Amino acid sequence: MSMFKKKTLLTQVLVLILVAPVLAWAGGGGGPFSAGTFSFIKVGLVIFAIFSAWLIKDKMGIPLPKLIQAPLLWVLCYINFRVILQPPIPFSLLAMYMGVCTVAIFLYCSITASSWEEFSHPIAVMLREDHGTAKMSRYATFLIVPGLIAFQTYNQMLPKFGEPIELRTVHPAPPASINVHKKLVTLQTAENPFRIGDDGNYLKVGDESQYFGGNSWTGDVPKFLQQVREGGVVFFGTAGCFYCHGDNLDGKGPFSFAFNPIPANFADPGTISQLQETFVFWRVAKGGPDLSREAFPWASAMPPWEKHLTTNEIWKVIIFEYWHTGFFPRTWG
Repeated sequence: MSMFKKKTLLTQVLVLILVAPVLAWAGGGGGPFSAGTFSFIKVGLVIFAIFSAWLIKDKMGIPLPKLIQAPLLWVLCYINFRVILQPPIPFSLLAMYMGVCTVAIFLYCSITASSWEEFSHPIAVMLREDHGTAKMSRYATFLIVPGLIAFQTYNQMLPKFGEPIELRTVHPAPPASINVHKKLVTLQTAENPFRIGDDGNYLKVGDESQYFGGNSWTGDVPKFLQQVREGGVVFFGTAGCFYCHGDNLDGKGPFSFAFNPIPANFADPGTISQLQETFVFWRVAKGGPDLSREAFPWASAMPPWEKHLTTNEIWKVIIFEYWHTGFFPRTWG
């Protein structure tokens, strides 16, 4: 039994060590910490929590029932995602993460027959017994809890007539320049380095229409369509952009309706066709965490793709998005 406990403890530590960098990736680091530093802090906090639980239960002999452990773990997860994880995540992501945590905690409480018995026995007593404590617990559970849920539902559905605290613009003003992979990019003057024609010269905006509808997967394709193909590989493969933005770039990917607002619909004439390529580059590279003040409260689940893609991959996926939708980027002059 002692060996089983040690293996269980080791498994918990290893799993949480693996999970922490994923959480850091989801938040893009943020705040005063890089993603790597944030991961080490998370791992330290997790190990400390497990050690404290072991010290209280095994060394001090203070029992901590599973029925108490489960909601305590749930609250700690909520505090982690709501307070510790920076920058703040949208409610849609918070709901997804807390759903995963709820399933994980349930599995933890039911991993063995004895563990499940310890967790479920107080609930069974509350439901079956007729003594005073069980009755009071039963009344509280079946009256107060549904009442609180009903009140919360009513409060959420009740129309709000007050003006929002802050207005959110659809296309916030970009900064003059950004730093991507330790290189300064001036958004007003930068150009997509892969907007190249067959002659090797820069392809002016609008001239790429000759390639619209072309097959970029045939053997001998123009140089521009080669860049389109590589951008498509990033969109559907490397980055998996289609999970949110959809196969047809219409913002209806399989994950899209988990977010509020849903991801941008590139097929809509009011999105990328109204933007310069450098603006799209800024939004892809920096994601939601780098939105300007006027874009808050933050309502973008877009991750900072500069942490996961090269500069060239970002430019190529932009080429693909304009080619696929048949739109041209906005230009000045």
